[in-house]
Amino acid sequence: MKLSRSVSWFLLAFGVWSWFIWVTFVRNLWKDGSGLAFDDAGDPTTYFWVHLLLAVTSFLLGTAVGVIGFRGVRALRRERRQG
Repeated sequence: MKLSRSVSWFLLAFGVWSWFIWVTFVRNLWKDGSGLAFDDAGDPTTYFWVHLLLAVTSFLLGTAVGVIGFRGVRALRRERRQG
């Protein structure tokens, strides 16, 4: 399947955006002082584990989408050089 230039760039940008957003979220989750992520003893709560799982899943999906976009951009550049 051949991706258009705009779709390839969109997918690549989405992958980068996903990493930016979720890295920021995990940092904020780790520093949480509200008591949602860690209990009084400093142990992670269910809230922490669920949101960490969401972040890891989003990292993986963002990476996969970004790789697809990157391959599309790279293929378009190769095609442009050849023809």
